[in-house]
Amino acid sequence: MHEGQPKSREAARTRGDFSLANLAIIALLAVLAFVIMGYHPGLEDDSFYLAAIKRDLDPSLFPHDADFFRIQFQATIFDKLIAASVRLIHLPVAWMALSWQFAAIFFILHGCWRISRRIFPRPDASWAATVLIGALLTIPLPGIAITIADQYLHPRNIATAAILAAIVAVIDQKPRLAGLLLFFSVAVHAIMAAFGISFCAFLWWYLRGSKMQDESRSVLALLLFPLGWIFEPASEAWRQAASTRGFYFLGRWHWYEWLGVFAPILILFALRRLHTRTRENAILNALVSAAFAFAVFQTCIGLAIMLPPSLERLRPFEPMRYLQLLYILFFLIVGGLIGRFVLQRHAYRWALLFVPLAAGMFYAQRQQFPASVHLELPWRTSSNPWLQAFRWISRNTPKDALFALDPHYQTLTDEDQHGFRALAERSALADYEKDGGMAARVPSLAPRWLREVTALTGWRNFQAADFQRLQQDFSVNWIVLSKYDQQYSLQDSAIMTCSYENQDVKVCRLH
Repeated sequence: MHEGQPKSREAARTRGDFSLANLAIIALLAVLAFVIMGYHPGLEDDSFYLAAIKRDLDPSLFPHDADFFRIQFQATIFDKLIAASVRLIHLPVAWMALSWQFAAIFFILHGCWRISRRIFPRPDASWAATVLIGALLTIPLPGIAITIADQYLHPRNIATAAILAAIVAVIDQKPRLAGLLLFFSVAVHAIMAAFGISFCAFLWWYLRGSKMQDESRSVLALLLFPLGWIFEPASEAWRQAASTRGFYFLGRWHWYEWLGVFAPILILFALRRLHTRTRENAILNALVSAAFAFAVFQTCIGLAIMLPPSLERLRPFEPMRYLQLLYILFFLIVGGLIGRFVLQRHAYRWALLFVPLAAGMFYAQRQQFPASVHLELPWRTSSNPWLQAFRWISRNTPKDALFALDPHYQTLTDEDQHGFRALAERSALADYEKDGGMAARVPSLAPRWLREVTALTGWRNFQAADFQRLQQDFSVNWIVLSKYDQQYSLQDSAIMTCSYENQDVKVCRLH
């Protein structure tokens, strides 16, 4: 009878994981989280990902600059997966990206809830942990320039959902399922998957104990996977590209960013020492211990890679981004403890905590992208003048056009960090912000990136001769001017014909 009880409890827990009532609650939480975090396709890194998806569907796009996303994306199935789903379901890319984004958020929260209900048997604790994650999906993480989840479809969102499901499989002692989920996450986003493998190895160790020492050693060997990053001599062009990534240089981090690194480690250490080891909280103890060991190990690896100048080529591995997974686990543990000991079943306490927190996160997102609607949904017409110009370009210019625009255009007021390639669907000379990051990851792109960015230096004061030089040296035949550019106020001239103009942007064809 006793032998059957664990299996019965596991079966009941599995049924609870996928009961319609619980799935409906998580779907509602996903909707609320989606509204809080906002949705901005084409933003930041999505200038690469969305462009890659569109080129998979239409290979005639980006004939001049596809290398800025094609080379690195050979190592991921992400863009192929989304493009295949577009072909299969026959939905437009914008609608399919929205569907995948919402699904990723849903499964991130579902994974968080499944973990929390295994470490906190009381529903008030497990739901509090999940709600806390939902409210904090876009909290900036210290020093690493990312959030828990992105406001657009990013492979990191999908990989995170798979990693959380793998953690559940490890807790449930289903190593094959965990392995399949981690393998999928590697195929989607190898760097984030490496952190997932690392944590699952530690969790497996603490759940199974010393009897599994030999197995754990073999699993921990997987931690060496990320260190297989290709070594290449660092060129001066690569160093300049890498300098655009501030988080590559730990010496530039502020004190509060280092506090964000070590504070969770110290709190986890305290919880590990103070928590009583009983049968009732064995999984919680294992998770806290694994999170602490994972954090210490990954911090040491990060410092060992990021500090020595001789290992500068390994910096694009971004080892400090383990903090994304650590903070998810940390917030789950802290949120569950708050739910268990503070919130309990008092509705007003839940409201006092989560309503201001959600409102604050919503306000922060609106301040971050003030010129764009909070939810850039496929059926909505954007009021952002830059996005209006990009939309006009995608509909009214040849697919083989090559554009030039301010290399710092994503930082301009009202642009809100949207990517030209992804939304205008046209080729462009390299920009400083995002293409610099890609050149740092793919050293073979660095000389081209430096040449193109150098050619655009002083853009805001360009004269006719400068545009003619771009046309002669790079075959540029279209330009995008902003109200900050000296040429913006000029009427059509002998060198260009401007076919589109709004309050911020002008699109012109070079003769």
